[in-house]
Amino acid sequence: MPDFSFTTHAKYMLSERNIPEEWVWRTMANPSRKQKGKDGNMHYTKPIRERDGRILHVVVNPNLDPQLIVTVFFDRRLSK
Repeated sequence: MPDFSFTTHAKYMLSERNIPEEWVWRTMANPSRKQKGKDGNMHYTKPIRERDGRILHVVVNPNLDPQLIVTVFFDRRLSK
C-alpha cells in the first residue's frame, strides 16, 4: 500500500467520531466500493461490523505524495 497521511480534519474526525485508524486501513485495503469522485478524490466505502454494519467512507486525494486522507465518516446516505 502506498504512503498516506491524514489531514488535521481527518485526524479530528477519527477522534470526534471514535473511529479507529485500523478501520480506515481496512476500508482502503479491501473496500466494498472504490470510485473516483467528480472532485478527483478517491472514495472508499466499507461496512464496519463493529459498528453494526454502518458504512465507513474514506476520502483520499491521490494526487499528492504521500496520498492525503481528507476525511473519514459514517455515510448515512449509503445503506447497510
